[in-house]
Amino acid sequence: MNFTLKIWRQKDAKSKGKFEKYSISDISPDCSFLEMLDILNEQLVARGEEPVAFDHDCREGICGTCSLYINGRPHGPDDAITTCQVHMRRFKDGDTIVIEPWRAKPFSVIKDLIVNRNAFDKIIQAGGFISVDTGGIPDANAIPIRKEKADQSMDAASCIGCGACVAACKNASAMLFVAAKVSQFALLPQGRIEAKERVQKMVAKMDELGFGNCTNTYACEAECPKEISVEHIARMNREFFGAKVGGRKNIKK
Repeated sequence: MNFTLKIWRQKDAKSKGKFEKYSISDISPDCSFLEMLDILNEQLVARGEEPVAFDHDCREGICGTCSLYINGRPHGPDDAITTCQVHMRRFKDGDTIVIEPWRAKPFSVIKDLIVNRNAFDKIIQAGGFISVDTGGIPDANAIPIRKEKADQSMDAASCIGCGACVAACKNASAMLFVAAKVSQFALLPQGRIEAKERVQKMVAKMDELGFGNCTNTYACEAECPKEISVEHIARMNREFFGAKVGGRKNIKK
C-alpha cells in the first residue's frame, strides 16, 4: 500500500510549526500505524533527514502514550482503540493521511507530534491521596461494596490519561478525565474521607491549568479508547456542588 503523509513538524513549543508531506510505499496492510511511522523514520534517517518525533511505549493500548490526531479524529478511524492499535488496512491505498498532535492550550508541543501532558499529572497530584490505612491484604468481604459500585469504580479507573477527551472537545475540556479520577474513589468507602477536598482541589487545578468547560457535546465519550461514560461527569458535578454547599461527606449518588 502507498500513502501520502501530511505530518505536523514543530521544533518546540516556541517555534512555528507547519505540515510537511512525505510519500511512503510498499506498506503491508497488517502493519500498525506506529510501525508505519517507524518505517518512515528509518527512511528519513537513511536520507540524513530529521525523523518525526512521536510518543509510544507499550504499543498494546494500555499506556495511552501514542496520542495522535489522525484525519480529524483522536487515535484515528477506529472506535475504542488507541493509535498503536490502528492498522493500515483501515485506510485505502493511495490515501493522504493527516497526522497532528493534540490541540489544547494546556498540552504544549514538545516536538513534532509529542505534547506535554504533565497537566494531567498535576490534576491527579492536586487530588492528594487516600489516608485510609488498609494494612495488609484484607479479606474479600472485609469491606462490603455493592458490585454495581465496584464495577463503576473499575470502569472509571480504566482511564489511561491519553488526552483524547481533551483533543476531541471543541473547548479542550478535561472534564471526562477529571470525572473518571474523582469517580474511581468517590464510589468506594475508602475514598469518602477526603471526597469533599479531593473534588474541589482537582476541579480548581483543572481550571487553573486552562482547560475549557464542558458543553455536553459527548465528543469525549465518543473518542475515549476505554469508552468511559459521561455519567462520571454528572457524578463529579454532584460531588463538587455537594462539597461547595457543605453537604454530608457521603453524598447520595
